[in-house]
Amino acid sequence: MNIPSSRISLAVSMIALGIVSIIYGNDSAVWILIPDMVGSATLVYLCGLVALASGIGLLTERWLLVACRVLVIFLLLWLVILKVTWLLFSPSSMNRWESFGETSAILAGALCLLANHAGDWEKKHVGFVVGEKGIRMARYLLIVALVTFGLAHFAFLDMTASLVPGWLPFHLAIAVLTGVANIAAAAGMLFGFYPRMAATLEAVMLWSFTLLVWIPRLLSNPKFQENWTEWFLSAAIAAGAWIVAETYRNEPWKARRAA
Repeated sequence: MNIPSSRISLAVSMIALGIVSIIYGNDSAVWILIPDMVGSATLVYLCGLVALASGIGLLTERWLLVACRVLVIFLLLWLVILKVTWLLFSPSSMNRWESFGETSAILAGALCLLANHAGDWEKKHVGFVVGEKGIRMARYLLIVALVTFGLAHFAFLDMTASLVPGWLPFHLAIAVLTGVANIAAAAGMLFGFYPRMAATLEAVMLWSFTLLVWIPRLLSNPKFQENWTEWFLSAAIAAGAWIVAETYRNEPWKARRAA
């Protein structure tokens, strides 16, 4: 069974997020928008189980389609019911837009998988998520996510600069450059200016954040729950971007075709 590395990365990330949620039994900085009410802890465990089960399913051919369906529905509900609602209460909050973008990026990867492995039910009832139509929709989701990431870099410039590894020089300049790179990648995909290159370089950059920023922070304080959560969340976002980038693999690097 030859499973693409990008799919494995998303699967492992979701499994890890699920395990963290189940171990700690709290919002894990992922399900933080779950209302603080009676039964909220149960809902956190449920979210963790869904993430865990769907991640495991992505690693099998037998349960792949079911896992894709569950993950897309789960992330879409999370995006619409909680992230959008959260935004409506404070649409000027960049922090909330960035949170929206994080879920959008992961959903983009899951939607690409569903589009490529859609079953008869999808083809009959929801054709807009099948094949090229579904992939196009996933690309737009990632484009929105990248814009929010880029703007968040500028809105929280000092904090972003503080995350740059200490052995690298010019922290503030790197924070600015990566913010510009996020927006440039989104523009390249949206307007068809070398979209394959834009999406691929974006995926590489997101993985570099995951490896160079969060692993050292985790090693420096492995008992801090948020370090584990941020690492796995960053990996899931990077995996989503990677999967979307792979949808351009049959196009020339210098092709000019909009998302």
